[in-house]
Amino acid sequence: MAIRLPSEIVVEEVLPTLRVRLADELTARGLTQQEIADHLGVTQAAVSKYVGGDTPTEPRIADHPRTEATVERVAAGLASGEMDGYEALADVLELIREFEDRGPICELHEEAMPELQGLGCDLCVRGHDPAVSAEREVLAGVRDATRRLARTPGMAAFVPSVGTNVGAALPDAADAADVAAIPGRVYVVGGRVEVPANPEFGASEHVATVLLAAMAVDPEVRGALNLATDDALLEAARDRGIEPLEFDADYERRGQRLREQFRQRGSVPRVVFHRGAFGIEPITYVLGETPETAARLAAELVADAR
Repeated sequence: MAIRLPSEIVVEEVLPTLRVRLADELTARGLTQQEIADHLGVTQAAVSKYVGGDTPTEPRIADHPRTEATVERVAAGLASGEMDGYEALADVLELIREFEDRGPICELHEEAMPELQGLGCDLCVRGHDPAVSAEREVLAGVRDATRRLARTPGMAAFVPSVGTNVGAALPDAADAADVAAIPGRVYVVGGRVEVPANPEFGASEHVATVLLAAMAVDPEVRGALNLATDDALLEAARDRGIEPLEFDADYERRGQRLREQFRQRGSVPRVVFHRGAFGIEPITYVLGETPETAARLAAELVADAR
């Protein structure tokens, strides 16, 4: 892994772009290249390159509406003498902090460090935060579990027509926004299980409903995925000592009804299913302490059911 600091992105991509934009705006306001150089803290030769178009810029920074507003305000203040260097720096720093908070600097950083993609990294804004670490762990778990599904031989035959998904919940999950899953679900394309995107929180209402109901009875159950209901799959679960729990397919009050069934049973089974209803495809949910354990069990059941 090549470590790239956010500050490197600022120095290499953001500052040159802002200097070009400021140089152009100050030139338009009648300042000489030397006056511009004094304001920007660079040489007159550098300003000549800026206004001559010889310095490449990053479009996501240069064309951003927030950049436009900051450049116009700072240039107007410097040109009129109403703003000094301290005030101009404060405005530029505010812009950079905003861009570091899920903005274009984050995009550039993720491109420079692909390992950050899909993690919702907040290091620039919040520093190391246990809550962020928990979110990263959950997102990474969903990615690993979906990769396992995609690699499992025969899994495509058990993916529902509506697609499958893998969910993972934060330890204190209260609603679907605290459950990560794959946006748009996972589908079969050309006989292969394809994962279309990185996981995000709040991406699957259905998996989250089942998972939150399970957590209400057993907080250790924080991973779930859905497959097509298949008798061979259910029999494979029974052969492994897992008695699947059947529930009604109706969406109304599903979470509450599942919690009641789990409490009546006295535990959360690792396989729950329904037989479908009008307009509702039969679905089986595989549960686990983590999304990886749920995916591992799903892979074993599929292997046994084939």
